[in-house]
Amino acid sequence: MQSIRERFPIFEKKVYLNSCSQGALSIDVQEAYQAYLNDWDEKGSPWEYWVERMEAARQAFAGLVNAEPGEVAVTTSVSAGVAALASALDFNGERNKVVVSDFEFPTIAQIWHAQESRGAQVVHVPAAGNTIPISYFENAIDDQTLLVSITSVCFRNGSKLDVPALVELAHRKGALVLLDSYQALGTYPIDVKQLKVDFLAGGVLKYLLASAGLAYLYVRKDLLPRLQPTAVGWFSQANIFAMDIYRNTPAPSARRFESGTPPVPNIYAGVAGIKLIQSIGLERIEAHIADLTGAIKEGAMRRGFNLVSPVDPAKHGALITIRSHKVDLLVKWLEQDGIVTSSRDNNLRISPHIYNNQRDVDCLIDGLTRRRELLV
Repeated sequence: MQSIRERFPIFEKKVYLNSCSQGALSIDVQEAYQAYLNDWDEKGSPWEYWVERMEAARQAFAGLVNAEPGEVAVTTSVSAGVAALASALDFNGERNKVVVSDFEFPTIAQIWHAQESRGAQVVHVPAAGNTIPISYFENAIDDQTLLVSITSVCFRNGSKLDVPALVELAHRKGALVLLDSYQALGTYPIDVKQLKVDFLAGGVLKYLLASAGLAYLYVRKDLLPRLQPTAVGWFSQANIFAMDIYRNTPAPSARRFESGTPPVPNIYAGVAGIKLIQSIGLERIEAHIADLTGAIKEGAMRRGFNLVSPVDPAKHGALITIRSHKVDLLVKWLEQDGIVTSSRDNNLRISPHIYNNQRDVDCLIDGLTRRRELLV
């Protein structure tokens, strides 16, 4: 893994374990931003070429999740993609309920609550410690449920939901499923056809190793004809260069969920990040992360720290969390030691990726041991 690690200059001076917030900056992404500036300088305003770059991003997203390019919308954020999806749903029929797990990122729940003025009924499924039992979802999903909105990995504690079981349950009750893959994709393979999800959202900021401002929304192709978003823009049109101000003519593909001018610089970076992930291989990444998270859990438990994430490796993602009664101070002190982490609630969040190694884990455990008064 050393050759991969060398592509991330931050490791020359820091132990970076915060991929759940932001992937480390690679020389590949640095070069991609320089390529954008060079193209802008040399070509002036090459919009046709930049649109081609957007299509390259669409192809890259589709390839990662085994979707067809026409099933993928390129958006500026998960918020933008899910809001466009929400605008296309009808909450005035017999099915108006949206079931949301309490593991969701605030964006997702906030968007569904915003639909309450349009007739949506939002029902939350509570957690039981670091898990949410399937039985809780069984009690919440019924014949009035339009959509079940779930995450692959909880951003607060790293716990995984049983996505295949939840998709089967939702579909059996006649409900659609939106899967938020932001804390997952880039750490293990995700196949939308195998999972049978109806919608999937995510972005490149974290484990796809790019930067803010670029995300994606997968929409199962047979659903497209019946979904007419009202949150639109000129890139959602069938012909983006028609410049027609007299009508809205949505693209027949998932492009209908796109909006205005795309984030061109971030597209360059996004494609570079995804290419780097694909060159390494998701299976290889998954195995490497499993080794590192296993070592983190073992080291933390051996020292008596309170592990919040599940011990079972099948039940957590790349994000490992440890309880701290002064977590903000702990993050600050670790930063002074050159160890970059983050926190949510009272949990220290530790999120290794393909560029980390056992030495990083040892440095982390040593740093936590020095600050054990904040942990036990």
